[in-house]
Amino acid sequence: MSVTDTTPARRTDWTLYERLEELRLIKDEARHGPDPAATDRQHAKGKLTAHERIALLVDTGSFHEVEQLRRHRATGFGLEAKKPYTDGVITGWGTVEGRTVFVYAHDFRIFGGALGEAHATKIHKIMDMAISAGAPLVSLNDGAGARIQEGVSALAGYGGIFQRNTRASGVIPQISVMLGPCAGGAAYSPALTDFVFMVRETSQMFITGPDVVKAVTGEEITQNGLGGADVHAETSGVAHFAYDDEETCIAEVRYLIGLLPSNNRELAPTVLSDDPHDRRSEALLDLVPDDPGRVYDMRAVIEEIVDNGDFFEIHSGWAGNSLCVLARLGGEVVGIVANQPATTAGVLDIKASEKAARFVQFCDAFNIPLVTLIDVPGFLPGIEQEHNGIIRHGAKLLYAYCNATVPRVSVVIRKAYGGAYIVMDSRSIGTDLSFAWPGNEIAVMGAEGAANVIFRREINSAGDPEAVRRQKIEEYRTQLMHPYYAAERGLVDDVIDPRRTRETLIGSLAMLRDKHAELPSRKHGNPPL
Repeated sequence: MSVTDTTPARRTDWTLYERLEELRLIKDEARHGPDPAATDRQHAKGKLTAHERIALLVDTGSFHEVEQLRRHRATGFGLEAKKPYTDGVITGWGTVEGRTVFVYAHDFRIFGGALGEAHATKIHKIMDMAISAGAPLVSLNDGAGARIQEGVSALAGYGGIFQRNTRASGVIPQISVMLGPCAGGAAYSPALTDFVFMVRETSQMFITGPDVVKAVTGEEITQNGLGGADVHAETSGVAHFAYDDEETCIAEVRYLIGLLPSNNRELAPTVLSDDPHDRRSEALLDLVPDDPGRVYDMRAVIEEIVDNGDFFEIHSGWAGNSLCVLARLGGEVVGIVANQPATTAGVLDIKASEKAARFVQFCDAFNIPLVTLIDVPGFLPGIEQEHNGIIRHGAKLLYAYCNATVPRVSVVIRKAYGGAYIVMDSRSIGTDLSFAWPGNEIAVMGAEGAANVIFRREINSAGDPEAVRRQKIEEYRTQLMHPYYAAERGLVDDVIDPRRTRETLIGSLAMLRDKHAELPSRKHGNPPL
């Protein structure tokens, strides 16, 4: 029995067995698509089908598809003759490590994954279900944008998606996985979500494609050169992660979901840790040089502190002078923000401030405690930074920390100078506990710069200016930059043995676990965007 042959002339006297056979054939067509060769073409591009991607994402056998038999109702431009089941998007829910996750996946085999009215309505429904159920939403994007044949109805469909992205923001985790093209207005949905994953060579995102760019500006560029995975992971900062293949990409999505709470009313999953809470790390004594001008990799410090040295870095290719990672301390998920002395001395600039601010905001929205590791020489000086708004962008990080109500603990690893020290979750902006290593230097600026400002006249009028400069530098360092100056004034809660950093953090966060803080009643704040 053929679905195509029998559906238009369905008999009224069919038995239940005949109807079940009809249903089987219809669902088989819905799963495999109207054109078997389309699957081969998808694989020839090095891409998986929508169902294959979902199978990698969710636990085996857990996926429940919604509105599999949906068809569009559009007419004109030949659409009335092409009404495939699913309308080019697979929607439903499954589990990841036993926890419910909602998902929609564009099926490029049907209309190139382009969004039409029925297609959009399915996505709207699954987004509403995710919000109502309080479960993460993952979008597997591989679509050619709005379905031109449906005109403004398709554009309105995108509007509904954007509105729901915004309504879900800070309520459930939203993850966008870019597995093909995403052009025009469609790119704004991923931009509204919490995390964006991309696959090299096969995924691209841009508002206007290479042809339009060439026509308007005369510039020639390839699709990957304009909006490929590495461009967005390293240059624009639009993508948080970039991988070489879909399998690795989707496996990392699963790993990330395992670190996140299902919604803003829950805590992140806790695991039993076999890494002792009071483990001391002798390596920390040698990882950080005594000389504040020498570089080191802050990742090595994080690795020594967290459970089993395991952490998940966010935006590893962009704004490398700041680090944002998810990890576990004593089995509990924490967000760690740190300066990275190995990249531009760990200075704060526009990109680093934006990167850290967004991460702090995410962690606060989803009840993830914050640990801040500080080794910062200040904000990056320069005409370009000032003209591009370092004041406004730096204020984003300041606002994010000041607005955060989750448990917050900071550690001054080495130096902390000027306004950058204040911004990096200092005691004065509300961190719950502030610690410092014995070699810390907390000051308005480095001793050299401070001495040159304070004693400029005395140095310039001396018979031996250089000798007087050295003397005044040492005088300033001795009086105002010794490791206990901030502790004596209550700006640091304790100066700790670096080897006990892990134990101190775990104990502090355990004490703060039930912290309750309320912000003033307001519709919302007005952060410096």
